[in-house]
Amino acid sequence: MGAVVDADKETFEELVAEGTVLVDVWGPECRPCMALMPTVDSLAEQRADLKVVKVEAPNNRRLCMTLRVMGLPAYLLYKDGTEVSRLSGQDINEEKLTGWLDEATAAASPAG
Repeated sequence: MGAVVDADKETFEELVAEGTVLVDVWGPECRPCMALMPTVDSLAEQRADLKVVKVEAPNNRRLCMTLRVMGLPAYLLYKDGTEVSRLSGQDINEEKLTGWLDEATAAASPAG
């Protein structure tokens, strides 16, 4: 995969419809969001099993309301169009994000 794709309310559903998708809901004023951006970009490059989609919250308020995102940063994991896990809060660091992602993707994958 490798590429990070920006989403908005018109493209979001299509972007999360197939496969395993990490959605990064971020804002330019959110320090943890900005600090974790290189980690998210790195995950997109390193994980062939994962598509990474970014939603800039201030420009997509209605989409954030639909997704019930209450705070930033927020990371949503989708499997074939269905949200399967979510992580949010100001205390997220690289270790917490990658640990959550590893657990959530393992849980979302069919056993065997």
